[in-house]
Amino acid sequence: MSLTLRRAVRPVSKGEAPAGTEPMLDLLLRNATLPSGAAGQDIAVKDGRIAEVRPNIEAEATQVIDAGGHLVSPPFVDSHFHMDATLSLGLPRLNESGTLLEGIALWGELKPHLTVEAIKQRALALCRWSVAKGTLAIRSHVDICDDRLLAVDALLEVRAEVKDWIDLQLVAFPQDGYLRYAKSPDNLKRALDRGVDVVGGIPHFERTMADGAESVKQLCEIAADRGLLVDMHCDESDDPLSRHIESLAYQTQRLGLNGRVTGSHLTSMHSMDNYYVTKLMALMGEAQVHAVANPLINITLQGRHDAYPKRRGMTRVKELLKEGINVAFGHDCVMDPWYPMGSHDMLEVAHMGLHVAQMTGVAEQQACFAAVTENGAKAMQLEGYGLEPGCHADMVVLQAGDVLEALRLKPARLHVIRRGKVIAETPRVEAQLKVLGNEPVDFLKR
Repeated sequence: MSLTLRRAVRPVSKGEAPAGTEPMLDLLLRNATLPSGAAGQDIAVKDGRIAEVRPNIEAEATQVIDAGGHLVSPPFVDSHFHMDATLSLGLPRLNESGTLLEGIALWGELKPHLTVEAIKQRALALCRWSVAKGTLAIRSHVDICDDRLLAVDALLEVRAEVKDWIDLQLVAFPQDGYLRYAKSPDNLKRALDRGVDVVGGIPHFERTMADGAESVKQLCEIAADRGLLVDMHCDESDDPLSRHIESLAYQTQRLGLNGRVTGSHLTSMHSMDNYYVTKLMALMGEAQVHAVANPLINITLQGRHDAYPKRRGMTRVKELLKEGINVAFGHDCVMDPWYPMGSHDMLEVAHMGLHVAQMTGVAEQQACFAAVTENGAKAMQLEGYGLEPGCHADMVVLQAGDVLEALRLKPARLHVIRRGKVIAETPRVEAQLKVLGNEPVDFLKR
């Protein structure tokens, strides 16, 4: 599969189309394979939106990209991330045990030393990685339990600076507990007043089960009053009695927040009684609660209290999908107090989710790809997302022939396109076998 870039050679005056042709397009992407499997598709772009998707579009364009049969996907979506802590690995020390609780303690040690500029510098570096990997939408939680709200101010500035590249949503996240930390209610209100987009919470980290349920109630009421979305760290534990997703589904129904609420992590579900889970998933389905699993971090931070990790450390992705619940995957962390690895490649997340959730059937693999694209967009309620006419012209050309190959190879992002403009490119990855006269190897199936 070859990929070439060329420009239209016929000059056209502004606003004037050549005789016998359609009006000049901004971009024409030729010979693309779509995530659905449809091959030989052309994608026409005008004024930052997709104008048409079909084979053999005959039109002039300012820029023409021959995708050479490669997969063209809508951009990747990270529906759960912590940008205020990203790339802080080793500050002030490393997480020697690799555990969740030491990570929380480490973040507490780092917070007094944070500055707006340092947070911005690391966050913007991460955003550059994200664009290069084709991740153009991120929902980031931001800790509001620092009374200075330094991280809030820093990420609000980052959101403004990257708005032409990335849709960045911010979640007001009381890391130390909404009721457990006395100043959380005031800090959360201040963060929302400054423009943070989503109400967050962490009910399993409150002092008691009752406090956890009460925090869910109060936080959902705030979201309902302000007309905001909700995204809660929910039941991020091995404890089968951590059942705050039940409270979240109930409050969602009670307050009419259906479709606007996300429960993230939900890892206690892997330890729950099957009968109870059946009831629970039905409640989640009724409330149209979105679920976000974070495969990389979930399977490394959970199941740590067993001599051998008997539990998968992941929520019940297959079962939730079967129930009709929208399930997305997030990266959660990149080189921070909790996770020392990562490059913000959402295909790495999907690849891990495929394995740990045992989703190797063809439709299941496709669902893993959807979990880092369209499902995340649904949870974030992104306007104009997709590859249909009228959608934003945001796309990624991958060095792969289809979705399954993309999951297998985590391939080069040949072109990353935002609003019809190429904003990042990566050369084709190809090895040369010297023993066979420089025969090229690209690992693609033929």
